[in-house]
Amino acid sequence: MGIDADLLAVVPLDTERAKDSAVTGAKAAHLARAAVEGLPVLPGFALVPAGRAKGAPTGVEALRRAWSELTGEGGRPLVVRSSSAHEDTEDSSMAGRFASVLDVGDWEEFTDAVRTVLESARRVQVLHPPEGRNTDPLGGMAVLVQPMLRAVTGGVMFGADPVEGREDRILVSAVSGGPDRLVDGSTQGVRYQLSRSGRRLGSEPAEPRSARLLGRRETTSLARLARRTQRVFGRPQDMEFGFDAEGRLWLFQARPITAMAVRPPRGARLLGPGPVAETFPGVLQPLEEDLWVAPMSHGLTLALDIAGAAPRRKLRTLPVVSTVGGRAAADLRLLGAVRSAHPLRDFINPAPGARRAMAAWRVGRLRSALPLLALDLMADVDRHLADFPAPRQMLGGQLLDAVAWGRTVLSSLHAQESLAGALLPSGAGATGAGEALAVLAEGRAQGLGDGQLLLRHPVLLSLLPPTLGDRGALPETTVAAGVPHGVGALPVREGLRLRIRWVQEMQVGMVRELGARLRVDDGAVGMSRLLLLRWSELTGAADGGGLPPDLAERLPRPDAPALPAAFQLADGHPVARILDGRGRTGAGQGAGGGIGTGVAWDGHGDRPERAVLVVSALDPALAPLLPGLAGLVAETGSVLSHLAVLAREYRVPTAVGVPDAPGRFPPGTDLWVDGGTGAVEKSGERSAPETPASRKGAAA
Repeated sequence: MGIDADLLAVVPLDTERAKDSAVTGAKAAHLARAAVEGLPVLPGFALVPAGRAKGAPTGVEALRRAWSELTGEGGRPLVVRSSSAHEDTEDSSMAGRFASVLDVGDWEEFTDAVRTVLESARRVQVLHPPEGRNTDPLGGMAVLVQPMLRAVTGGVMFGADPVEGREDRILVSAVSGGPDRLVDGSTQGVRYQLSRSGRRLGSEPAEPRSARLLGRRETTSLARLARRTQRVFGRPQDMEFGFDAEGRLWLFQARPITAMAVRPPRGARLLGPGPVAETFPGVLQPLEEDLWVAPMSHGLTLALDIAGAAPRRKLRTLPVVSTVGGRAAADLRLLGAVRSAHPLRDFINPAPGARRAMAAWRVGRLRSALPLLALDLMADVDRHLADFPAPRQMLGGQLLDAVAWGRTVLSSLHAQESLAGALLPSGAGATGAGEALAVLAEGRAQGLGDGQLLLRHPVLLSLLPPTLGDRGALPETTVAAGVPHGVGALPVREGLRLRIRWVQEMQVGMVRELGARLRVDDGAVGMSRLLLLRWSELTGAADGGGLPPDLAERLPRPDAPALPAAFQLADGHPVARILDGRGRTGAGQGAGGGIGTGVAWDGHGDRPERAVLVVSALDPALAPLLPGLAGLVAETGSVLSHLAVLAREYRVPTAVGVPDAPGRFPPGTDLWVDGGTGAVEKSGERSAPETPASRKGAAA
C-alpha cells in the first residue's frame, strides 16, 4: 500500500472540524471555510495524523471509502495536495515548496500520491526548517484530496496588487488549461489588471479583442470572486482558479497575500541621491549622520531661502537632505532637480513669483558680494583649523567645542557653496579633485606613501569621502594629471568644497580622541561602537553622563544597495519612480522585493557573496537558494508564481520577463535590480535621469 492508513484520519471538507487549520492545515481549512460561505469549492477530504482528529474514521476501509465516494462510478481522477500548518499563512506562503500530484487515477496511484506529498514535507523541513516552528516533518502536514478539474482556462488571481500595494486593483495571470503551468513558473501566461468591478485596465502581452483568453464575462466573475473571498477572510487573497468546459468558475485555493508592498502615501516626497551622493557615496553610521548630514541639510535650507527657491513653510518642516538606510538622499523637488508635478498650477500661482521677487534684491547684491564673503569664510576656517592643538593635547571640553564649531561652520560652508554654484559663473577652472590628482602624481613619482602624502598635502582629502571608520586608500595613479597650482588658485566654489572636507577631517580626529578617553568595562570605547552614538549621546557621555545602556546591543548599519535615482518612501523603504517617462534598458516586470545590487550567478558553482540569481524560468526548485540573494532575474515567469511570492517574502528584489536574461547577464556581471519597476542594468551602465538642474550643473 505504501502508507500506514491507521495513522491517518479522514476529515471531509464539509465538516466543522475541517475549518480548523490546526487539524487540516491552512490550505484545506481555507477551502472548507470558503465552501461553508458559498464560494465555488470542489468537494473533498483531508487526511490528517490520527491523533489530531480524535473520533474521525481511520484505517484502510475509511480511506478507501472516502476515495471511492470522490472518484465516483466513472473513476474520475483526483488531485492530491499538501495542506501544511506552515504554508498559506499570513506570514509565509511556502508557495510550491510541498508536492502536489495531479491526475491521480486508481487506488494504487492514489496511495502513492499520498506518500509523495508526505515525503515532500520531510524534504522541505530538512532543506529549510521554518524558524521557530515545529520541525517534525509530519507534525504539521495534512493531505488535501479533491476531484481533478479539467480547466479550460485557469490561473492565479490576487485580490490586490502586491507589487504596487494597491487594493483598488486586481491582478490576474491566466493560461489555457489549469493553473499548474503558471504557478510552477514554466509559463508566463497573460497578465490582466482589473478594476474592483472586473473592468479590464490592461493586459500583458496585449491581446486582440477577438482572441482574448478572458472575456468580459470571465473578468466580471473573477472580480466578484475576489470581492467575496475578501469578505469571507477579511483581507485580499491570493487565489488559484479554473473555468470548466461549461464556463463555471471554481476556486482551487485561497490564502493571504504575503509580502504585500506598502504604497507611498499620497503626496510623499520625491527623494534621490542626486548631488549629495558625491559627498556621501556610502552608508553613514548614526554619528556621521549627525555630524555631517544635518549641517548639509541646514546649509542648503539657508541657500534655498535666500534664493527664494522654495516656500519657507516647507523649508521649516522638511529636511532638504536626510538618510534612508544610512544613505544620503535629497528632496529633489525642493532642490529643483525635477519638474513640478503640477506645472499649470504653478504657472497661475502668484506665490512663487512674488517670493522670488522679494528675494531678487538679496540675490542681486549677493552675486557681487559672495566671492568676498566666501574668501572671508575660508580664511576664518583656515585660521581656526590652524589654531587647533593636536587632539591629544586638548581637554575634553575643548574637543567637544571643536566638533560643535565644525557642525556650525559646515552649515555656512554648504550654504555658500550651494549659492556659489547657482550664482557664480562655473567656467572651466581648476577643481579640488584635479589639483589633488596632480599632487598625487608628483607624490607617487617621489615614492611617498599615503600617510606622508596626506600629511603634506591636505588637498588629497578631496579624493576620499569622510568617514569616522577606516579611511580608504588613495587611488593608484601613474599618469601625471597636470601641474599643481596650489589651493589658492581654486575657484570660490571649489575652495569652499575643500574646506568642508577639511572641517570634516578635523572632526574625525577630535571624535577619535574623545572615544579613546571614554571608558567602558572592557576599556576604551572603540570606533565601531562610537559610530553608533548620536551627537547628543556623545556630548552627554563626554560631560560625565555615561554611555547609553543599550550601546552594546546596537548594530552598525549594514552596507545597503545604492538608492534609486528618484524614489518615494513607503513604510521606510524606497519605491523607485522613473522621471519624465524615461524607461530603463533590460526592463521586465517588477515582482517586488525592493532594490539590490550584486554579481550575476546562474545557480551553479560557488555562490558570490552578493549573488543575483539569473535564470531562464522561475523554477520552484530554486526556493532553497532565495535566502540572502541580492536579486533574482528571470527570463520568463509570472509575478504571481510561487517563486516570485517567496522572493517577495524574503525581500529579494525580483524582475521577471526580462528578455534573454541569461545571455545578456552571464555569471560575474555586476547588476542592479529594481523589483518595483522590473529594471535590470549592468552597474557600470546605470545613469540618473537627466533633469533641468543636472543639465545646468545646479549645485546643492
